[in-house]
Amino acid sequence: MGHFRLLVVGNAISAYGSFLNMVALNVFVYHVTGSALTTGLFMAVRLGTNVVSGFVSGRLVSLHDRKRLMVGADLAQAAALLVLLLAPDGGRVALLFALAAVSGFCSTLSQVALRSSVPEIVGADHRARANGLLVTGRSLAMIVGFASSGVVVAQFGYSTAFALDAATFVVSASILFLLPVRTRAAEDERDGTGAAEKSDGGRWAYRTLLRTAPLLAVMIVIRAIDGLGSSSHNVALPIYSGGLDPDHPATFISQFWATWAIGTIVAQQLFGRVMGSGGHGRSPGERAFALGSIVMSAAFIVVFTGLPTVLAVLVALIAGMADGFTEIVYVTRLQAAPDEQRGRLFGLSASAENAGFGLGMIVSAALLEYLAPLPVVAVFHGLAIALCTGLLATLFVRRDTPSAGRKDTGAGEGPEPDRGNSPAEGSRS
Repeated sequence: MGHFRLLVVGNAISAYGSFLNMVALNVFVYHVTGSALTTGLFMAVRLGTNVVSGFVSGRLVSLHDRKRLMVGADLAQAAALLVLLLAPDGGRVALLFALAAVSGFCSTLSQVALRSSVPEIVGADHRARANGLLVTGRSLAMIVGFASSGVVVAQFGYSTAFALDAATFVVSASILFLLPVRTRAAEDERDGTGAAEKSDGGRWAYRTLLRTAPLLAVMIVIRAIDGLGSSSHNVALPIYSGGLDPDHPATFISQFWATWAIGTIVAQQLFGRVMGSGGHGRSPGERAFALGSIVMSAAFIVVFTGLPTVLAVLVALIAGMADGFTEIVYVTRLQAAPDEQRGRLFGLSASAENAGFGLGMIVSAALLEYLAPLPVVAVFHGLAIALCTGLLATLFVRRDTPSAGRKDTGAGEGPEPDRGNSPAEGSRS
């Protein structure tokens, strides 16, 4: 795991650049154009690119070297930021939309490639702990990125913020390029379906998902609905926080997100201890995913019920822990699929999650014009709770059905067969 920890550091640095980029660019667009509509269109282009690029990324990750794709994605974002820095003021507006598309595509491609590669880098038995480390790194990056963005822009200006963004992507690409890690299964470990993927344009993976892994399809649908719920509390938090303290509307939001991020880190630490230092044995599966999603959604709803600040922050901690745990379980479960299917699965998942989040932003913003935050958040997260309850009921029935299959990629939570995923040659510590 030694080399993988360095990869986590590089990924966290890249994630810091992404979060800093997210804040600085949105503010810069409004600063340059003075138009809320243009700022909204910029965000829509970036999110729309995230949705579309999931399908494209899945195919690229299935057919090409994943390490090179991740390095290229980081360098492309750095280059786009440098072009923006060097461009004259009059040409920056058009470049901003191009940058939104590049950032949206490259961030999705990098995420899909990395998640698909984890079992090959660390070995199948260690993927849960590896995913936990990635979650921790991104959570820390989010805290630092959001906290420092305002200071960097206010004290040093937009040019410095963009240069710092570009530097983080270059550092991340350099670390990954130098690490001797294998990101895909060797040819003798693949089951021959890679040729089918090339010949039929990738339809094989989708047919396999629908035919033999219906539970994975349901999990992806639930993640899309979780995206709806996530968008609802993201839109509702500023309104709710402003109602709590009109003079300092950002106070509760900052407390909420800082505590939430700490919760995700705590979840990773607890998860790693429960799984054991070796990471061997049964990995949590669909039941753990459904239960974690229910706790997470319920906690987000409770946050908006008017609790005293101390209790609300405590519930935010629980929401963060459940969120972090659920993400680890979900990613680990999809990684149990054969290497040939993994890229398509994560590409489909990325598109579904981003589509759910984008749709939720639009619908929840419209509803919040007429409704209080609590009913809006309760409806969106309540839908996720209902779907997870249905999944648990289905799993209960399958457990009592002797004919329930356990050998395909949609099987239950039993021990997984050894697919020859030994740790990468360069990642042994």
